[in-house]
Amino acid sequence: MLELKNLTKQYGNKKALNNVSLKFSEGIYGLLGPNGAGKSTMMNIITGNIKPSSGKVMWNNQEIASLGPSYRSLLGYAPQQQGLYDTFSGRRFLSYMAALKDISRKSMKDEIERVLSYVNLTDSADKPIGTYSGGMKQRILIAQAILGNPKLIILDEPTAGLDPKERVRIRENIKAISEDKIILVSTHVVSDIQSIAKEIILLKDGLIVDCNSVPALCQKYNNARSLEEVYMEIFGEEELYV
Repeated sequence: MLELKNLTKQYGNKKALNNVSLKFSEGIYGLLGPNGAGKSTMMNIITGNIKPSSGKVMWNNQEIASLGPSYRSLLGYAPQQQGLYDTFSGRRFLSYMAALKDISRKSMKDEIERVLSYVNLTDSADKPIGTYSGGMKQRILIAQAILGNPKLIILDEPTAGLDPKERVRIRENIKAISEDKIILVSTHVVSDIQSIAKEIILLKDGLIVDCNSVPALCQKYNNARSLEEVYMEIFGEEELYV
């Protein structure tokens, strides 16, 4: 179980996160909110990339700061097209990431083929990443995030730049691997998360506005017909893409 306890992150006079507490069990969680809501800050604290000003992140009742490499080994993170090496082929990039994750040489080849197939990049695996389209780069980032079968997966805008067919494919594949994992998906594409999320976390100005299942949220907000309508009710038309 992942737990956020009273997380606050302050930059000068601004609180990017303000006393956020959440509990996550196995399943998919959607993280929604306008730009500047605190979504990236939350994800970066969970992944250990930045430290909170106060509060704790707990994994199975232990602070992640005390877990060190054992926490990183169960974590998969796909940022928005960052950390890519344009001169590397897709396969070489995944080999490099697998080595960083301490995946054994014995299982590395099969694991790389598995994730390449998962994101439909097998045919382009030996081409330089610099020649990839934006959507292909997004898919290779998702591939490295799921290397090693991590128990906690953080996906930041995983369908950004993908065509509708690939968006559906990635959405269904995320659903297929979620049974024994915690998967947190930050997205502006509300329709990509509505049908697969166990719960939706709605964040604005560093505060949790609401957190519940899609049916419960729809009922609460004027019997909305969809998560898009809930979003509009809470945030207006800020940063909404469907």
